[in-house]
Formats: sequence, C-alpha cells, structure tokens
Amino acid sequence: MRLSKFAALLVAAAMSVGTLTACTDNKDSSKADAQSKAETASADSGDASADEEVPVSQTHTDDKMTVTSAKDLVAQMTNGWNLGNTMDASGNGLDAETAWLPTKVQTNQFMIDLLVDEGFNVLRVPVSWDGHITGDDYQIDPEWMDRVQEIVNYGIDDGMFVILNTHHEEWYMPKASEKDGDIEEIKAVWAQIADRFKGYDEHLIFEGLNEPRLRGEGAEWTGTTEARDIINEYEKAFVDTVRASGGNNADRCLMITGYAASSSYNNLSAIVLPEQSDKLIVSVHAYLPYSFALDTKGTDQYDPEDNSIPELFENLNELFISQGVPVIVGEFGSVNKDNLDQRIACLDDYLAAAAKYDIPCVWWDNYARMGNGENFGLLNRADLDWYFPEMMEVFKKYADSDPAAKAA
Repeated sequence: MRLSKFAALLVAAAMSVGTLTACTDNKDSSKADAQSKAETASADSGDASADEEVPVSQTHTDDKMTVTSAKDLVAQMTNGWNLGNTMDASGNGLDAETAWLPTKVQTNQFMIDLLVDEGFNVLRVPVSWDGHITGDDYQIDPEWMDRVQEIVNYGIDDGMFVILNTHHEEWYMPKASEKDGDIEEIKAVWAQIADRFKGYDEHLIFEGLNEPRLRGEGAEWTGTTEARDIINEYEKAFVDTVRASGGNNADRCLMITGYAASSSYNNLSAIVLPEQSDKLIVSVHAYLPYSFALDTKGTDQYDPEDNSIPELFENLNELFISQGVPVIVGEFGSVNKDNLDQRIACLDDYLAAAAKYDIPCVWWDNYARMGNGENFGLLNRADLDWYFPEMMEVFKKYADSDPAAKAA
C-alpha cells in the first residue's frame, strides 16, 4: 500500500499550504517536518505496484480470521483514537468528510501511521450514513461506502483494530411509534455494511449504534424504561443482521451500546446482550469529570479527589468485566481550556483507572483546538504532528506498560 500512502501524503502536504491558520507559532518548522516525512514516504514508494489500481471494494475480501473471544481481543488493545467530526459529519456526497473540520484536510494514511507511532492500536471511525441513504430500500451511496472503506483500510493495513459504526443517524428514535420502521432500516443499512466488510479479519469490529436516545426530548440524556428496552431490540436486530451476512461476520466481535452510550449506572444496568456468545463488547462514552472534561462553561481545574472516574470503572467492573464481558470506552477526552497541566493530570488518572480493568479508552479527536466550543483536537492533521506532545507522553506511558504492547 506504499503508493496509496504516498498519494495521501501529497494531498495532505498540498492542502496544508492553504490551511495553516490552525497552526502554532512554529508553523514553518512543522511544515518543513511534514515535507520531510512526505519525502521519506516518497523514497519508500519505489516498490509500488498495481495495488492502487485495485478497486477498494475488492480489498480484504477473504482475510483469514483468527477466531477469538471478545475478552481476548480487547486484551490486545492499548489506546484508541476517534476520527471525529469527519465521516460522521452531516451532509451529502464526499464533501461531507471535511464539512465540519476547521481546515479541509482529507484523512490519509500518514495520519494513521502517526497514531501507531504513539502506541495507539485502536482506530474508531464514526460514520454517519443518514445523508448517503436513498430510496425505500435504504441504499447507501457506493462512493460513500468506498471512501469509508479506504479509511478503514488505513487502520487495518497498519495492524490496528478498527471500530466502524453508525453515528449521527437522525432516523432512529427509540419510541414505540418509530420502532418497526427503525428496525427495518437498521437491518437494511447493516446488511450492506456487513456485506461489504465481511471478508475482514478480527481486527475489524462493528458497533451497531452510537448514543441512541430520545433526541430533543426532556429525557434525552437520562432515558426512559421504554426507550432502554427498545434500544435492546435495536441491538438485537443489528447483531442478527451481521451474523446472517456470511463471510467472517459469524465470528466477528461486535460492540453493544446502551441508552445514549451513557455512563450512568441506571442506563448501563439496563443493557441486555442480544446473544449468548463470547463475541460481544459493551461500549460506553464517558467525559469525566463532566464540568472539567466536557462542559465548556465549567471549570478548567481538575479535581483529583473527584470520584466520578474511579466510580465509572468500578461500575463497569461490577456490571460487565466481572461477568466476563469486556468493555471499551468508545469516547472520552477533555476540552482544551488552555489548561494543559490539568488535562495531563486528568488523562493520567483516567488511563490509570481504566488499566486496572484492562479497558481500552478511545479519545474523541474532532480536530478542534481553539475557540469556545468542544475543543478535543490532539492531532494536527494539516502539519502531521501533535498539538500537545506532553499529552501524547501520557498515552505512550500507558501503551508501553500495557501487556498488549509487549505481546505485539
């Protein structure tokens, strides 16, 4: 895949010329460093062959799967990173990929290579399919499917575990009046995704839903008994559809999400696993402590005495880990409030608490770094380096100490 990597680097280098407004004061040196990396990739690309000419839909059609339990699979994971605000942006056509980004940098292989260099071996690719579905039979735009697969391949070809989901879907709403139509569409969408990716090995994981909830209603983030029960039905439709799709999907590990992917005990305890197997992983999102990590109007000071982080992992252990069901924190992070030392302390405590139970955590990186919004950006996608190297040292510390890293 060398030629594909080089092509992606050239695109990134070209686009960075016009997108340096997001760079720091050392933009000249960063640009030179990115150019140096691009030149190195060019020197390595001499063995390029016809790989580039193979349609992406014909890649990974029959990979050999090592059948493993979800518990053993998760034990191989270190740290994770979300390709946020990218393939999950709303909109139609391929331009949706950069619609929400502060600079219009397309995802490329070298970005993913940087993750591996820092000890990340989990890539979550949030994808919104809603704007790319047409017709009464819910057909997915083939160009969008191809682009999603290209990005999945960036991670797979780097030896990473890749999580693929349905993200900002406006079409599922866990209410009795919507349930039948939602299940019909969930089955139709996942049948297409599962068919396209059925040849991938165990490194590809499907996550059926993302934060399913009563959008815009009073109980949106707390949930109701009815909504929680309906989401369990949605998850069963997802699992049954994937299992029936052939290829490696009968043995693929799948991620199950409760109401709103909430970290509250009430919502976590309502999760009903849709099949009796050892191939399921529970997904939860937890930006903690909330006032520090997610609330843009909250505090910029991390309180190490706050109990929300250890309490989360104790609950996950009680409900799932101790029962032999692995967990992945699919989204976590802390908003940049010009408080680097505080974020480092929080990150260190968070990863330490997760490590006690061997729970991988996947940072939400939306490429936003400055301003008043939810600024979780770590990777400078234009200049191919890191905004906060000190935070990367924390990730690296826990990746290096993880048994999964030693076994790699």
